[in-house]
Amino acid sequence: MVLAGGGARRLGGGDKPGVRVGGLPLIERVVAAVPDAVRLVVVGPERPGLPRAEFVREDPPGGGPVPALRTGLARVSAPWVALLAADLPFLLSGHLTTLLRAAGPRPGAVLVDDGGREQWLTGVWRTETLARALAAYEGRSLHGLLGPLDPVRLSLAVGDDGRVPWFDCDTFDDVSDARKRIPSVTDKR
Repeated sequence: MVLAGGGARRLGGGDKPGVRVGGLPLIERVVAAVPDAVRLVVVGPERPGLPRAEFVREDPPGGGPVPALRTGLARVSAPWVALLAADLPFLLSGHLTTLLRAAGPRPGAVLVDDGGREQWLTGVWRTETLARALAAYEGRSLHGLLGPLDPVRLSLAVGDDGRVPWFDCDTFDDVSDARKRIPSVTDKR
């Protein structure tokens, strides 16, 4: 499940999932990290370039990650779900495989950044556990929902190239940094 319906306020309200890094829209880079997903659920507006995606909208549109997760999870039938942001230019399928293996018998696994902070939109979860937690949750915070589930918190080494899987493109500086690490002559937005 890819959450792609935010307001991108720090990017001037533009189409953050559509921002190009390395010649591809950010959302296409994220989707490439889940090539074997049984179902690809994108919570956000429909867009070209994702022929296998099932698009759904949270109510209200732009209502935040918890309503988006509720809407998207209703479409998931697999026992595990990857919960991902649409703006992760360096996420690879191997990172998700590592998360899934690390989860073992636990409810899920989430990446932590080099500062030790959980990156709630780079994780894998047992679908049933997540559905039960959502049914009982009335808050708006992903931390408030997911933290009590006590997932494995996985830290990955930062390579010399700085391409860490939790890096997200929230600001113009972030986009510029990502483009320096994955250059392309076609990046214009």
